[in-house]
Amino acid sequence: MEKSQNGEHNDDASSICGYDSLHHLLKDNLKPHHFQEVNRLLTGLNCGKALETIALPDSATALSVEHGFDIQAFHFHADKEVLREPRVVRVGLIQNSIAIPTTSHFVDQKKAIFEKLKPIIDAAGSSGVNILCLQEAWMMPFAFCTREKRWCEFAEPVDGESTKFLQSFALKYNMVIISPILERDINHGEVIWNTAVVIGNHGNIIGIHRKVTFLNFLLLLLMQKYFFQLSNEHTFRRTIYQELETSMRAHIMLKEILVTLYLKQHLERLPLIYVMARNAAIANSYYVASINRVGTETFPNPFTSGDGKPAHADFGHFYGSSYISAPDASCTPSLSRNRDGLLVTDMDLNLCRQYKDKWGFRMTARYELYAETLAQYVKPEFEPQVIRDPLLHKRS
Repeated sequence: MEKSQNGEHNDDASSICGYDSLHHLLKDNLKPHHFQEVNRLLTGLNCGKALETIALPDSATALSVEHGFDIQAFHFHADKEVLREPRVVRVGLIQNSIAIPTTSHFVDQKKAIFEKLKPIIDAAGSSGVNILCLQEAWMMPFAFCTREKRWCEFAEPVDGESTKFLQSFALKYNMVIISPILERDINHGEVIWNTAVVIGNHGNIIGIHRKVTFLNFLLLLLMQKYFFQLSNEHTFRRTIYQELETSMRAHIMLKEILVTLYLKQHLERLPLIYVMARNAAIANSYYVASINRVGTETFPNPFTSGDGKPAHADFGHFYGSSYISAPDASCTPSLSRNRDGLLVTDMDLNLCRQYKDKWGFRMTARYELYAETLAQYVKPEFEPQVIRDPLLHKRS
């Protein structure tokens, strides 16, 4: 059974029967040959084989032991091609909890998160990560649920202290960093945005993406009280490692890698999130990196969630479990449900084209038909076509 840092079993509500991930629960309780088959069904096969693990440097594993964060590493392969060499990019995901109570001074809260992330970023850098991705609003508690405006004080300009904090790591480790922050646009009336800042490997700011949020209705209403909802946009940016596309919805896309900033705080949503990410990878022939924060964040003042239940001071447990899906429907095991974590993954981007060719979704998509149907649907006078059986109401 998985143990916490102090040697006690993890039997809290955030665990699964005392384990910090489904993978660990199954591995410890099934016979090896049974676990191998169950794991094949759950995580799939990459190029016909179980997903390969990567041995990370001792410096990275030592940091994970010293600071108590989960660290895992895997390699997605592609079939060998005649005309193209393998195009392998090493991507890292960080999931983390807040560092000190939400009742602390805002300055102290942000600094504490910075200090908490330093060793995890160092572990990513020493592991040779090319592109490092942080979770949504990583530099603050996820306070949107409270609907209190005072949390807007965490918002900062694109070139604010969070970006400056990460720029030195990008330069030090020759690493591109995707940093989702709560942005205050000083030049345009101090509007607040949910923004991902793309920091280049030279420490420069390559660009930003202001996110469109498609979430459940309640969460959308809560988040609209803080930041502006952007209309659809697609922007391509070139980094040293990959052409990076920032696109609509709750994600950043590196053309062949999709970074999805998920919110997973309710148990009934957990199966849905796993299905959504893998379906996106399959349907679009790219890698999907799904990141979720960890822990239960308790706020000073109780609030309601529109579900008829009494007011409460937390939004529920954020159960981590970040993972990566590939276009061949395989995926990594997830990170811990209750600990900070770093997931390192080598991705051969050749797999993306190989599965575009194999499944041919784009060749048979008939986008022009969807465009025509959608154009009709958005018109005020639209009526759905319903063909009724003329004998439906006739007695037999």
